[in-house]
Amino acid sequence: MSPKSDRDIEKDYPLPEFIEKLRRLADALEQGKRFEIQIAGERISVPVRATYNIEHEREGGEEEIEFQIKWSVK
Repeated sequence: MSPKSDRDIEKDYPLPEFIEKLRRLADALEQGKRFEIQIAGERISVPVRATYNIEHEREGGEEEIEFQIKWSVK
């Protein structure tokens, strides 16, 4: 399997799609299962061992909250 190239994108979703993705993530976490999602045409599989954090930024009259999921590829 060849290594994947670096990637840094943001993808906007309509509110109903965003809600559905959050629900699927919450269900996977509660069930201790791997979470799978497709973002901008690429299928991503999040392992159970991932770590989760929430980031808040404020700058120039704007605020941002990011829900982050991180893991190492082994």
